[in-house]
Amino acid sequence: MSKIRVAVIFGGKSNEHDISVVSAAHIIKSIPKDKYDVVCIGITKKGHWLKYIGSPEHIADGSWETHPDNVPCILSPDPVHKGFVAFGADGSYQHVKVDVIFPALHGKNGEDGTIQGIFQMAEIPFVGCDLISSADCMDKDVTHTILESHGIRTAKWVSTIISELSQLDEKCDEMEKKLGYPMYVKPANCGSSVGISKAHDREELKAGIKFAFSHDKKVVVEEEIKGIECECAVMGNDEPFASTVGEISAANEFYDFDAKYNNAESRTYIPARMSEESIENIRQEAVKAYKAMGCAGLSRVDFFLCENGDVILNEINTLPGHTPISMYPQLMQYAGMTPEQQEDKLIKYALERSDVDYE
Repeated sequence: MSKIRVAVIFGGKSNEHDISVVSAAHIIKSIPKDKYDVVCIGITKKGHWLKYIGSPEHIADGSWETHPDNVPCILSPDPVHKGFVAFGADGSYQHVKVDVIFPALHGKNGEDGTIQGIFQMAEIPFVGCDLISSADCMDKDVTHTILESHGIRTAKWVSTIISELSQLDEKCDEMEKKLGYPMYVKPANCGSSVGISKAHDREELKAGIKFAFSHDKKVVVEEEIKGIECECAVMGNDEPFASTVGEISAANEFYDFDAKYNNAESRTYIPARMSEESIENIRQEAVKAYKAMGCAGLSRVDFFLCENGDVILNEINTLPGHTPISMYPQLMQYAGMTPEQQEDKLIKYALERSDVDYE
């Protein structure tokens, strides 16, 4: 039987580019080479698409962009070709057919449904959530609304759009009345805690909203939830599996981008330091939320466990980090899945959704 050809796409113009390349290197190394041939497609920070044939190590350190054998390429939306078109320096081109795509893209244009829409137009199976569920999970305002309608508890929130800046004082009045200080101010459509600030008074609230608008045209402001910050990895399609729960002890005041990736004093605990009953409650809520949002393939569902035992959902990440230190692969490894088994299963789930005969 011929091997299945998997295209791993990484990089991108997102502010999470540097995390994406580390995730991609880990994924590429972990994909079982006896079952799959891997095609590497990198997107530079300026948005140039390149077919890359070098070592995964050079992807992780960013030097892949200067490889002499890189060639420009595009993803064809034409389902007849099922893959990419690579261009030679002499003007020639070559179709690079692939059977499935494994996106290792985080943040805007990577997990917000943008690129998933192209995959769907091209009729190529791909790992992870589809266009609609990716977009819904990326938008914190939409996520709140859908989960609330399914009886899943989230923090109280107020959203605002950039055209309402002229009524900022009125919006702040609404937030103060509904939420109270302190509040967390978040761009509605950014991943990895980018652009988030904590407001203790009106001055900080207005500054935080303006700062968040520098990242997105919609902003969500949430009440503060005090509790254990924890995460659950979910994998599967119609009958998803939830891992145990991992706990985060952030070095900073909250688990922002710096605390997540740069501050060595941040700690994670697997399993979380909580009762088995709490872990099971969180696992059940994670699966319920996963289904409510229409997720498939994989997602990481983040929660707060309050002192009184209440479980409050924070967010759903549809393409969680796959670096060696990321919570998602570590939780699945704790569940007994090696990195090779994880990537194999994710590719199988992608093919299963597209009715492709894996065997």
